[in-house]
Amino acid sequence: MTAHDAISIIRAKRDGGELSDEQIDWAIDAFTHGEMADEQMSALAMAIVLRGMNRRETARWTRAMIDSGQRLDFTDLPRPTVDKHSTGGVGDKITLPLAPLVAACGAAVPQLSGRGLGYTGGTLDKLESIPGWRADIAPDRMREILTDPAAGAVVCAAGADLAPADKRLYALRDTTGTVESIPLIASSIMSKKIAEGTAALVLDVKVGSGAFMPTRDEAHALATTMVELGADAGVRTVALLTAMDTPLGRTAGNALEVAEAIEVLAGGGPADVVELTLALAREMVALAGLDVDPARVLADGRAMDHWRTMIRAQGGDPDAPLPTATHTETLPAPASGTLTRLDARAVGIAAWRLGAGRARQGDPVQATAGVRLHATVGDLVTAGQPLLTLHTETPNALPGAREALSDAVTISPRSARGENPRGTVILDRVGRARP
Repeated sequence: MTAHDAISIIRAKRDGGELSDEQIDWAIDAFTHGEMADEQMSALAMAIVLRGMNRRETARWTRAMIDSGQRLDFTDLPRPTVDKHSTGGVGDKITLPLAPLVAACGAAVPQLSGRGLGYTGGTLDKLESIPGWRADIAPDRMREILTDPAAGAVVCAAGADLAPADKRLYALRDTTGTVESIPLIASSIMSKKIAEGTAALVLDVKVGSGAFMPTRDEAHALATTMVELGADAGVRTVALLTAMDTPLGRTAGNALEVAEAIEVLAGGGPADVVELTLALAREMVALAGLDVDPARVLADGRAMDHWRTMIRAQGGDPDAPLPTATHTETLPAPASGTLTRLDARAVGIAAWRLGAGRARQGDPVQATAGVRLHATVGDLVTAGQPLLTLHTETPNALPGAREALSDAVTISPRSARGENPRGTVILDRVGRARP
């Protein structure tokens, strides 16, 4: 006789009860192996959305998803391991300069990344705009690259054996209206990050119109839950809350963002991208126990050297020109004054409609599609000057992108500084005090 069954577990959570460790373990194992039907897990997920889970339940749920598959182990590497995860935003190309920068500081960075869905971009989609670059790397090859002192960082797709329960549940939640649950979001993110074998983790939790968490309170709750899950699993974890009302940098798209990341590695790039890259790098370096100044490493070119080696190690050509769009259209500033609002979500939707993102998992994306910003919040603009340039391979996508941007901009006759004027990217920090 089976000790547990799906219906009693669904009822227990539906009625506001706490699930035992054994109930959680059974549910995740049964779902992974097809013994718990999709509609039953959907019902349990909805019960969790409505009733929540406490810290013990969330930690056990996360552990059960980790135990559903393989857990990588990099404890024998000669360098300390540390990773970063972003909850997703518009123009968020930070992983691209950050991974080689932290590797150049002396850490090993096993970065398992994802693809974009909807208006938030995916790191793997961006890197695949580099000719020859491959996202699929076997664990043994990951180890080789991480051990190489000239590389030290891998950005790749998670293997099928890594937290397979989460992969199945993630797809189910996306189609059943059960995404909006902090325990389910946190356990989804942290199960993959803990399973990848890193010893330390820095989380970039986005806040604002272009983020999954629109308010600081919601973002703080998610960050706190993830930091607790890391601590419970023995992974040193801190989180930064960062602004996502305005796109990061001056580009949203795949090849466009890669080009901007290379500018940062070359010592230039937009100030907000540099600021966030260095802030996250300092947290990662501190968690790794390294006494290095990332700003100095970025300035002296070592991060660029690691970028080039990292790209080559995954089959890419760092010297090959990036692809450019066949069709472009520039939108002018509608008035003169100070640009006081540039809505991140609207820019993300425009880039998605132009072909930079996908509506469903598995859809193709255009490497060249996206939006270039010629000004950002706080800049003075003159009526008629270039404000946004749209890039695409499909010109019939241009009207939809223009429509998405129709109310994206506010230009004031004088400066109107809000609570978070552009340039204040770091909003809060959750986790242990820095040494």
